Amino acid sequence: MQNAIHWPEGFVPGFTENYVSNEVIVAGLSAADVWPLLVVPAQWPTYYANSANTRFHDHQGPALSDGVRFYFETFGFPVEARCNEFIAPTADQPGRVAWHGWAGEGDTRLDVHHAWLVEDLEGGRVRILTQETQKGKPALELHNAKPNPMINGHQDWLDGLVAAAFKARG
Repeated sequence: MQNAIHWPEGFVPGFTENYVSNEVIVAGLSAADVWPLLVVPAQWPTYYANSANTRFHDHQGPALSDGVRFYFETFGFPVEARCNEFIAPTADQPGRVAWHGWAGEGDTRLDVHHAWLVEDLEGGRVRILTQETQKGKPALELHNAKPNPMINGHQDWLDGLVAAAFKARG
């Protein structure tokens, strides 16, 4: 049985303006290969062109941890974020990292819950699942855009993460 994302109240898929889900299952990598590239935001721009200017608040970092505040830019949005789930992967449990991100005010306000699950599967495979729910008028515009920029952008993030993990392994 594969694990699922934990959704906070107010961000459950189907009850928000936009929801996207992307997943890869890859042989030859482990959660331990992927995790360090995912939880250090300064790494993101090295393998995902749609992220930039990552930084932490309050002299925290360089890795995400529960409750830490950070900032990054993506899809043209300056995103303030707080990590609200952080569980490193082990042999017995998947890695989980998620954040609440927000940008804008009033009609331009966008609120998101972006969650990742990284788990080892039998046969030397890793599963990387990323899902995001979004609320606000910009979320509705993203939902109605064809092709969906969030689906395509998150797939680029996954593909870049996998390539970077293989490269780091040598």
